[in-house]
Amino acid sequence: MYPEYLAGSLKEVDRTRTKRLELAKSGNPVYPPMNAEERKDVLSKYHPDFSKGARSKIRVGPNKGEELTTEITELLEAHSMVEPRLMDIHLREPDYETDLLIIGGGGAGCWAAITAMQNGVNSMLVTKLRLGDSNSMMSEGGMQAAVAPQDSPTRHYLDAMGGGHFENNPELVRILTEDGPEVVKELERLGVIWDKQADGTMQVLHGGGTSRKRMVSCRDYIGAIITRTLMDEVHNHPDKIQVREFEPAVELVLDDKGRCSGAILYSLDTEQFLTVKAKATIITTGGFGRLHIRGFATTNHYGATGDGLVMAYRAGAKLAFMDSVQYHPTGAVFPEQIAGFLITEKIRGAGGQPLNKNGELFVFPREPRDIESAAIIRECSADRNMGVETYAGRTGVWLDSPIIDMIHGEGFTKHQFPGMCRQFNRFGIDITKQPMLIYPSLHYQNGGVEINGRCETNIPGLYVAGEASGGVHGRNRLMGNSVLDYNVFGRRAGQHASEYAKSVKLGKLSLDHVTSHVKELKANKIETDLVSPMILPSYTPEDVKIQQLARLGSAPARHSMLRSRISPGDKRSAAE
Repeated sequence: MYPEYLAGSLKEVDRTRTKRLELAKSGNPVYPPMNAEERKDVLSKYHPDFSKGARSKIRVGPNKGEELTTEITELLEAHSMVEPRLMDIHLREPDYETDLLIIGGGGAGCWAAITAMQNGVNSMLVTKLRLGDSNSMMSEGGMQAAVAPQDSPTRHYLDAMGGGHFENNPELVRILTEDGPEVVKELERLGVIWDKQADGTMQVLHGGGTSRKRMVSCRDYIGAIITRTLMDEVHNHPDKIQVREFEPAVELVLDDKGRCSGAILYSLDTEQFLTVKAKATIITTGGFGRLHIRGFATTNHYGATGDGLVMAYRAGAKLAFMDSVQYHPTGAVFPEQIAGFLITEKIRGAGGQPLNKNGELFVFPREPRDIESAAIIRECSADRNMGVETYAGRTGVWLDSPIIDMIHGEGFTKHQFPGMCRQFNRFGIDITKQPMLIYPSLHYQNGGVEINGRCETNIPGLYVAGEASGGVHGRNRLMGNSVLDYNVFGRRAGQHASEYAKSVKLGKLSLDHVTSHVKELKANKIETDLVSPMILPSYTPEDVKIQQLARLGSAPARHSMLRSRISPGDKRSAAE
């Protein structure tokens, strides 16, 4: 339950609700949407991407000279976990051999394996944690797909392009939106039960930046429902799809002709390196939320540390839009135990309203995510000082959820958002009677490895799908398009990679690209003791980290392994 010191602000929310409800029921905008100039202004002044130190130039690799998110630059300029001279990869027999290697066990990875199987190709799916431990599993609000009579893929295309500031790759957006309706049908065929109206038609709701009601859903469990359905299909075919859990990939393997030919895995159980030889490789490792960009709390799962970016970049793959990060407008601020927890945008799509400490609306509730986040940050800034402060040192704004039942009828919230209700009920907060306290939370990796419509990178034999890819969303993603993204492009990656695998003949395996990376670091006088991929984030207290490093002394190998568990944001303080 909320502490007494917040009672005054809560009363203001109740006091202003009657007028806000009247406006919401009138069909008119409850608050005017921003025009182009207003959006540009709030982004440039308050979005974290534009804060001091948010970006830095990368000094090595295919994107050399470009400004990327600083924490990503640090990872890409780090050392590899693998020492090529000690691997002798061209002499040793591979530990595993497969036609298709899929790195990552979320929705895109499962789809790739399923589609490859349907195309007659066997695959090995390796994952850092358990199959399904991914951001795919954690999606709540819904998936965009133009299935309603008043909608069309063309309208969906225009919304997605506009949300990405018209910088998206048009070919990828066309594929995303045109494949949407078919994906809905295919998922239902596999067993997904969509929310539907009494007459059997699909239920659709608004999302931020949508011009039509387009959000299909499974209450607020869409990620869990879709991912579990795909996992079941993967498990149904053990003879065609081999799953290796707790064996993350840490480096790609190329052949003597520069084609991707598999990967080096690191067993979290045995702490051994393992080699996989594969005719084609698909990266579906998801995003980087656990890097805690700019110090933000995150909605992401524990393993989301950007591994796919590091491996692909070191092998020579070009990145796109890696100067842009998405912050979800509504992450939990109170209670402290769930700080950063995702509060689905579907709440605002259903009528929930963001309010300042005086119970006043200050932004149109369904602005695109970057605009909405920047507006909330502005309201909480010293410029306006209209945020709600907690004794834990956090600041947020109210998200008026009780108004949803007043708009749609009693019981709507509990029916549509059972997971959200249950989460807050654990702490004595009934969101049908009291608002939620929220602030933007690090949510999505807008950019990634550059791909074309076949999910191909500039490295032959290397494909990427899902959040690890770049170009689909430009510099901002609309709600529900990430779920559609991993379904659409996971299928496509499996199809095209399996076709490639049927005809390729690999040459001599090599890790020369890792050696070249080390030489480039030295040539550019980059001194770092950071090792990447990070694999898992560290939440070890600072004083304990310092003691650990002191005990390691001058043992460089052990020192590097420890540092690989310490996030870039922790690196400086840990070394002091």
